[in-house]
Amino acid sequence: MLKDSIGKKSTKVKNIVERGMVKRFAESIGDLHPIFMDEAFGKQTSYGKNIVPPTFPRVFEYGEVDGLYLPNVGLIHGEQTYHYERPLLVGEAIYCYTEVADYYEKNGNNGLMGFVILKRYGEDPKGNVIFTEEQVVIITEAVRKELVR
Repeated sequence: MLKDSIGKKSTKVKNIVERGMVKRFAESIGDLHPIFMDEAFGKQTSYGKNIVPPTFPRVFEYGEVDGLYLPNVGLIHGEQTYHYERPLLVGEAIYCYTEVADYYEKNGNNGLMGFVILKRYGEDPKGNVIFTEEQVVIITEAVRKELVR
């Protein structure tokens, strides 16, 4: 169903790691560690700034992959992993994009399910990868029927 999308990428989108957004995110996940929240504490660290919680890149914009349509409802979040080369720093610019890494199908108890593997990247302004995220999105039989109409 989505095999033609494998290898396609979105264009890069510039994101700014905003202090207020980091604070709200840390509060929402219940992790009020001063490394995320306290500017004076961040200045005393080896990074010289505050860093973000590990799942913070979830709030970034990654652009749209041409030809890839996934509905806002009915999908199942299968798995998500992050790999960091270094922490994200409050105040820096990050350029993010998405790649469709794979698509495959399996039969389940409720019919044929599709598995979309999305890989997301965050780079510094020089193009160095800071983090990657891999996400598995499961498309149920009911959603598959809607997509092929």
